[in-house]
Amino acid sequence: MNSLTLDAAEEIADAALKRARALGKAVSVAVVDAGGFVVSVRRDDGARPLTPDIARAKAYTAAVMQRPGKMLRKWQESQPVFFAQLSQLPGAALPIMAAEGSVTIKKDGGIIGGLGIAGGTADEDQRVADEVLASLGYELEFAAWGVAATEPTRKGA
Repeated sequence: MNSLTLDAAEEIADAALKRARALGKAVSVAVVDAGGFVVSVRRDDGARPLTPDIARAKAYTAAVMQRPGKMLRKWQESQPVFFAQLSQLPGAALPIMAAEGSVTIKKDGGIIGGLGIAGGTADEDQRVADEVLASLGYELEFAAWGVAATEPTRKGA
């Protein structure tokens, strides 16, 4: 799978709403493709009015930054001006939100989209996103940002 289909996005959204309901939470769920374009947005009955926009921003961040929001937090804290400016770029469709509940959708080693959950606590949003993606066979491991690449060893040197 090298792209996120509508069927796959709907499967993720359905599973996320079901999981959140099991926790007693009314949430909004957004699924975007690798470019950050919306494929599916759902607002459950009782979810607060702003949650769809928050979920979209979380999904967008996970897709275009190619890392889950919680992995971006330390970078955002160390360079807040840089992160503030990212959202002001002419091509930025939504704010960049380094937050829990913002998870990159990865399959077969490739990034195919982003998932945003909003409406629970930060931990609940993250838990729903992680559990749903894991249960559907998506990958949750990502290389850390800022890790220097190692130079290949040259034979005969």
